[in-house]
Amino acid sequence: MSIIRPTAAALLALAVATPAAAQDLRASLAEDMPELMELYRDLHAHPELSFEETETAAKLAKRMRDLGFEVTEKVGRTGVVSVMKNGEGPTVMLRADMDGLPVVEQTGLPYASTETATPASGVTTGVMHACGHDTHMAGFIGAAQLLAERKDEWQGTLVMILQPAEELGLGALAMLEDGLYQRFPKPDYAVAFHDAAAPAPAGTIGFTPGYALANVDSVDITVKGVGGHGAYPHTTRDPVVLASAIVMKLQTIVSRESSPLDPAVITVGSFHAGAKHNIISDEAKLQLTVRSYSDESRNLLLEGIKRVARGEAIAAGLPDELMPVVTVEDPYTPSTYNDPEFATEIAAEFTQRFGEDRVMEWPAVMGGEDFSQFRRAAPDDVKSLIFWISGTPEDMLTALEEEGKPLPSLHSPFWAPDAEKVVATGAEALASAALELMPRSGG
Repeated sequence: MSIIRPTAAALLALAVATPAAAQDLRASLAEDMPELMELYRDLHAHPELSFEETETAAKLAKRMRDLGFEVTEKVGRTGVVSVMKNGEGPTVMLRADMDGLPVVEQTGLPYASTETATPASGVTTGVMHACGHDTHMAGFIGAAQLLAERKDEWQGTLVMILQPAEELGLGALAMLEDGLYQRFPKPDYAVAFHDAAAPAPAGTIGFTPGYALANVDSVDITVKGVGGHGAYPHTTRDPVVLASAIVMKLQTIVSRESSPLDPAVITVGSFHAGAKHNIISDEAKLQLTVRSYSDESRNLLLEGIKRVARGEAIAAGLPDELMPVVTVEDPYTPSTYNDPEFATEIAAEFTQRFGEDRVMEWPAVMGGEDFSQFRRAAPDDVKSLIFWISGTPEDMLTALEEEGKPLPSLHSPFWAPDAEKVVATGAEALASAALELMPRSGG
């Protein structure tokens, strides 16, 4: 992928063309940045795992109260909802996620995390903000400060939520099931950003109209058989051979049943069977991740997996009582859909504010994000947009361009974004989007 760099002429034109309102917002943000970066470093050094974000939530809830928001804690276990009512008008919801990952940090940063925790796996591990949620939270607080200072410039209801457990795909649903849309004002618009390890300068904004991120399903297949001695395979029904046939046949669901114009992925991430060289096990276990966009595509893939597993077992001569067991994890993470007109409208505002060299349309990806739940819970009422902000430092771009050195991905122990540019861009973008969506009457 080519690297897009703004030219000197474009940057000069941007400086001249930036609206006065944007310059005012940016000047205020510049004054806040030292404090926001101090907050970022604190958050980075003290990450907490999903649904364990108690200290993170408490320190950010205090900041929101100090800004004049009505704050409710422990929504969806560890989530925080902050509301600021400012007259009649639309309701805009801004969201940031809080959880870190069970990753041992290897960035070498002076404020690198040394925290440890024991996740559900039972294995004690290091904890790191390897997905950039620390930049999301710092940018979120920056936007809150800008909007609280500018109540004379907007009119409506501002709902700002700090969401737990995005990494599990469960936090948004937990907040909704805890009455997010019943206990608090239901949004007309929901907006969020996510940092990205992209081949573009840090601070570049990417947006995707329509489907932006995928349905994420976790599927387990228990393949049964008849075990025995490895020297006498004819006396067994080998589940390893059967499971291998299933793995290969699963790929034809994507290549021969799904439309090539409808992206789909079936990946077998784990295959486990047996415990010794010369023993044929009576069971094999497969773990799959399945990615799609539409509900129709998702159903085709999941039903195809069940059919293939059963069909291969029948072909292997297994009786009904030994048919494979296919389990689809519930709840799953639904695909994220950016309302196309809304996405284009906000992107146009961003382009006017940041310049066309810093705002561009990016292709959809097969990653997942449970921000999707906020629109899915009320699709006729809520328009939503999640956009990307590149956090790739200049030296990483240079290494990619000159040496072909790959960029570290999100979730990598080496991911250290250019946090200042992500935080500054995120704060300004969230605040400007809210101002655009909640204009003063007659303004």
